[in-house]
Amino acid sequence: MSPTAPSPSRAPVPGERATLEEKARRRAMLIRAGIYIFATHLFAGFVLLLFALGDRK
Repeated sequence: MSPTAPSPSRAPVPGERATLEEKARRRAMLIRAGIYIFATHLFAGFVLLLFALGDRK
């Protein structure tokens, strides 16, 4: 047996790779959504700060 040959001890399940890819995509989407939500709130806070500073005069 060569070291590059796949291990015959476990046969791949047909839908396993698709399930793992979907979980990875979902996780990436949730991380991206969290970053977008954080950035939007940060921008909104900055705009509110500008209005508060503009109202001082």
